[in-house]
Amino acid sequence: MLRYIYANDLDKFPKLKRSMFRDRADQFKTRLGWEVQVDESGEERDEYDALNPLYVIWEKPDGSHGGSMRLLPTTGPCMVNDHFLDLTDGVKIRSPFIWECTRFCLSRDAEPRTAGALMLGGGEVMHGFGIEHYVGVFDARMVRIYRMIGSSPEVVGAKGEGRDRISVGLWDFSEEARQLVAERAGISPEQSRAWFNRAFGGEFTPQLARIA
Repeated sequence: MLRYIYANDLDKFPKLKRSMFRDRADQFKTRLGWEVQVDESGEERDEYDALNPLYVIWEKPDGSHGGSMRLLPTTGPCMVNDHFLDLTDGVKIRSPFIWECTRFCLSRDAEPRTAGALMLGGGEVMHGFGIEHYVGVFDARMVRIYRMIGSSPEVVGAKGEGRDRISVGLWDFSEEARQLVAERAGISPEQSRAWFNRAFGGEFTPQLARIA
């Protein structure tokens, strides 16, 4: 199932929290060889996890992490503006209607629909919070994954060639895209919306003050 959890609330889900940060270490440090910080518990975190981001998490039946991504508004500190301005010709992407999506992570034993489920969850946040686009930095390997899911970004800047190519992209999420992603993930739009409503209810105020 999909869960929507602010960083300040992760302690309520200790198994999910622990396994998410360990899966991040496994993916980004062990498998991809990124220069990320892994603590003595084998968990990967960075400075943006301390800003109370909103996590969209696919929880496996045993309560552990299957996949996740991290969302922050671009009106505050975010990776694309702090570290990747060379990809956007020095232009900062900053708008209350654009949020950044980072740390897209899948566990080693994630079921095939997990990536699509996370995309659906991102779409629910867009709909519920009045967001128009996500921005994110991605490498060449993700192009095929996004295409397979049915939600490819508009590339606004890139550098490098082949497997070393790094890009900045913008995602919107039309109703047509939502239906396609839901179909490929094998999750009905109604179920996706129900998980979001379970987290936030029918009427809620986004916690922008906590993460802006």
